[in-house]
Amino acid sequence: DSFLTVRNLVNVARQSTYLVIVTMGQMLALLTGGFDLSVGTILALSSVVGAMTMSAMLGAFPNSVALVIFVGLMGGLCAGLSVGVVNGIGVSVFNVNPFMMTLGMASVGLGIALYLKGGVPVYVLPESFSNVFGFGSFFGVPTPVLVTASLIIIMYFLVNWTKTGRYFYAVGGNIKASSLSGINTKYTLFLAYLFCSALATISGLLLTARLETGEANIGVSMPLESIAACVIGGISLKGGVGRVENAAMGALFIGLIQNGMNLARIESYLQTVVIGILLIIAVSSDQFRQRLITKSTD
Repeated sequence: DSFLTVRNLVNVARQSTYLVIVTMGQMLALLTGGFDLSVGTILALSSVVGAMTMSAMLGAFPNSVALVIFVGLMGGLCAGLSVGVVNGIGVSVFNVNPFMMTLGMASVGLGIALYLKGGVPVYVLPESFSNVFGFGSFFGVPTPVLVTASLIIIMYFLVNWTKTGRYFYAVGGNIKASSLSGINTKYTLFLAYLFCSALATISGLLLTARLETGEANIGVSMPLESIAACVIGGISLKGGVGRVENAAMGALFIGLIQNGMNLARIESYLQTVVIGILLIIAVSSDQFRQRLITKSTD
C-alpha cells in the first residue's frame, strides 16, 4: 500500500541516484562497443581514498571543514579517475579487450582499496559532508537527486549536441569506418572510459556521504546492475545505439523493482537472482531486436 506514496517515490529516487550515475557512464563504454566491469571498484577506491583523505585532513585542520571536504573530494576523484585512465590507455592504445582490461583493473583496484585500510571502514568524516551531500535537500529535493538531474542534463548535451558524443556512436557502430572518416578513434575510446570512471567516482563519493563511511565493498553489485540497466534501457551491447534518458530510466526501473521487493520483504539474496533474470531477459530481447533489424535490412 505504501509503494505509490510520495514519500516512497522520493525515497526510490534518492536510492536510485547512485545507480543512475554509474549507468550513464556504463552507457558511454557500451556506445563504443565495450563495457566497464571496474565501475564497482572505482566506487570502492574513490570512497576509501576520499574518506581517508578527509579523515587525515580533519585531524590536521579541524577548523577548516570546507577545505577538508574539498581536498577529500579531490583525493577520491583522482583515485577513481586513475582507474579510468589505465582502462582507457589499455583499450585504446594497447588494444586490450575491454572485458579483460576492466576485469583486471577491477581486481587491482579492489585489492588496493582493501589494502589501504585492511578492509576496515573509515568512519571519521566531517559531519557537514554527510549533512550536505548525503542527507541534505534543496526545496525538499534531496541533494543526490539534484546532482543526478544535473549530470543527466550534462550527459544529454554531451552525447547529443557535441562532436565527441557523435564520435562515441560512430566508433561503436563501425570503428574502422570511423577511423577512415578522420575520427581519432583511440582518443574517443580513451574519453569513453575516462568519463565512465568520472561518473562512477561521483557516485562513489555521494554514496560515501550517505553511508557516512568509506568502504571497499560498496560497489560490488554495480557492474551487473549498470549493464542490466543499460540493456533494459535499450543500449545495444554491440555498440552505437542508446540514449541517455533511456539509460536513466533503466536504472530507475531497477530501483523500483528493488524497492518493491524490499517492501514485499524479499531477502536480498533472492533480489540478486531477480536482477540476474532481468539481465538475461533484457539481453535476449536485445539479441532478438538485432536479428529483426538485420532481417529487415537484408
